[in-house]
Amino acid sequence: MKKLLILATVFGCAAAITASAADAKENWEKTCAKCHGAEGKGDTKIGQKLEIKDLTDAKVQASFTDGQATKAMKEGIKDSEGKVRMKPIEGLSDDDIKALVQKVRSLKK
Repeated sequence: MKKLLILATVFGCAAAITASAADAKENWEKTCAKCHGAEGKGDTKIGQKLEIKDLTDAKVQASFTDGQATKAMKEGIKDSEGKVRMKPIEGLSDDDIKALVQKVRSLKK
């Protein structure tokens, strides 16, 4: 019985992680890909216009912390003149944002 409980817990956690990854992929496609591109390279028309950094680049990834990424997603990004460079992502839970940060980290080549 104890082994069955342990197995059920392990499979439950694995399912939750898989669901979170699927949600992050879906949230990326809905909220991020139009500017950052499907692969995070910033190679969309909007991304090129805004000079979005290539999130697959290890140096770019090293230039910000998870906390900074979370803050950018929650609050958006403005340039030094106060112009909005990235709108905040609305309607996502803290767990969704955390999963998106991990999605961004997974883009590194």
